[in-house]
Amino acid sequence: MPEQPRDVPEPTLFTWEFAADPYPAYAWLREHAPVRRTTLPSGVEAWLVTRYADARQALADPRLSKNPQTHSESAHARGKVGIPGEQRADLMTHLLNIDPPDHTRLRRLVSKAFTPRRVAAFAPRVRELTDQLIDAFEERGEADLIHEFAFPLPIYAICDLLGVPREDQDDFRDWAGSMIRHGGGPRGGVARAVKRIRAYLAELIHRKRETLGAEGADEDLISGLIRASDHGEHLTENEAAAMAFILLFAGFETTVNLIGNGMYALLRHPVQRARLQRALEEGDERLLAAGVEELLRYDGPVEIATWRFATEPLTIGGERIAEGEPVLVVLAAADRDPERFRDPDVLDLTRTDNQHLGYGHGIHYCLGAPLARLEAQTAIGTLLRRLPDIRLAVDSDDLRWRGGLIMRGLRTLPVTWSSPGH
Repeated sequence: MPEQPRDVPEPTLFTWEFAADPYPAYAWLREHAPVRRTTLPSGVEAWLVTRYADARQALADPRLSKNPQTHSESAHARGKVGIPGEQRADLMTHLLNIDPPDHTRLRRLVSKAFTPRRVAAFAPRVRELTDQLIDAFEERGEADLIHEFAFPLPIYAICDLLGVPREDQDDFRDWAGSMIRHGGGPRGGVARAVKRIRAYLAELIHRKRETLGAEGADEDLISGLIRASDHGEHLTENEAAAMAFILLFAGFETTVNLIGNGMYALLRHPVQRARLQRALEEGDERLLAAGVEELLRYDGPVEIATWRFATEPLTIGGERIAEGEPVLVVLAAADRDPERFRDPDVLDLTRTDNQHLGYGHGIHYCLGAPLARLEAQTAIGTLLRRLPDIRLAVDSDDLRWRGGLIMRGLRTLPVTWSSPGH
């Protein structure tokens, strides 16, 4: 839909109605207050950045720190509310929460383990997992695509990639399910799940370090993290555990939402879906690759980029931001900016000029983007091939979105089909 008229009243943010469709509110913000200070549901005051140009600038601005301590010290001094309690010290040493030079060192080390070649070699396993999950419900003619497909696929895939033994992966599925149901907040179930995952990863890393170099040793990502070195530097066990944790968490929840949101968009746009299915029938994979990028732009899995904090006074979009204040870049708003994208509220799988911000921008650009693309293309392409008449089993108004500040995803996605196809 077009930008909202100027006489539309200011929308209320972060309600359940907003969660179901935030895009009209973001259109209002882009038009009237593209950089707006607001109070979040947690009580924290933060700046929302909604225009594409401002968002791209902010994502790459070295004056915006990823270290929450930058804000916590300033907030404490000014008597303000600190950021939410999920910022746990023992999990802080990962790429999302540190700045250069530590970020530069860790990313360089991790990149040696998380290579495009490793991801490409993983493609057959992703296809195998995808087919196994569809096999489990194909004959029923109905399924919940979130709980039976979009959720288990990336959790099993990232466990395999990390090197979590198959016999332990159901535990990971349970722990991850607890985290995703509660949106990552500091509640008891989430805290217990994080503690269990952290303890398990620490123990697994210790075991793998002891067998590293032995004949028949694993060639998984955790082993790669342990081996990674640069000029004699190695990841500490705590750094390796924190990196494994963030790869696990970021590597599954974003992909759950990418597959779920993407399939939901295709089910609501039958002309676009039919065009993609025709291309797949003809053996042309190019539209699938371009289509996943458009699905990322149109309704991506990450609604708002993770926290940033001003290390000095700066100006974004004409607004002066004080040292220590939090800045939240609204990727979902930036990727619907009509100043950057033609007909931004239209889903167009053939869109070519599509430099969306779904994977971020700058030094914090998503390291796992190749894996997410592989999983989404495999999942969506296989569903459309094997279940060609798949359709929503409920009205769109009956679907519910998970609450949360960072991620955007459906709680359930009931679908049905009349004739299983291969």
